[in-house]
Amino acid sequence: MSAGMSRATGWRNIFIVFAALAADQASKFAVEKYSSVGSQRVLIPGALNLIHTTNPGVAFGLFAESSSPWLSPVLILFSVAVIGFLVWLLATGRAGGRLGEFGIALILGGALGNVLDRVTRRSVIDFIDFHVGGHHWYTFNVADSAIVVGAALVILELRIMRSPSQQKV
Repeated sequence: MSAGMSRATGWRNIFIVFAALAADQASKFAVEKYSSVGSQRVLIPGALNLIHTTNPGVAFGLFAESSSPWLSPVLILFSVAVIGFLVWLLATGRAGGRLGEFGIALILGGALGNVLDRVTRRSVIDFIDFHVGGHHWYTFNVADSAIVVGAALVILELRIMRSPSQQKV
């Protein structure tokens, strides 16, 4: 822990990481236990379905159809490198202010959840199918949500929360 990061801040960040990871893994466990792959349940008509899918690829289903034996190990190694970088940002106090730290901790928890899936299942479980009318977003999970919310918080801190005199071009 760096001199710039208090013990309380460090514990708060660790709690956020593990809360995101636990929420992700608990939701995936429930989906696996109570539904079969390919099953669909309407939760909010016209807006939200639960669809049990698996994604051996990356975000948005990229490379999901790949038969390369190298895909999973490469994705795992890349994820571990990103996780290491995020841990370094938090541990050295380089994650920004409170909002940035919260965002990085959420991203870290989500990344851990998805890499855990890749290591234990060789694919990521996705199940949230959000849609408006006929437009469906890609099916995602709680880890993906933590990553997106975390990234939004980091961007918010970088672009909106800092005064123009503090922003670097």
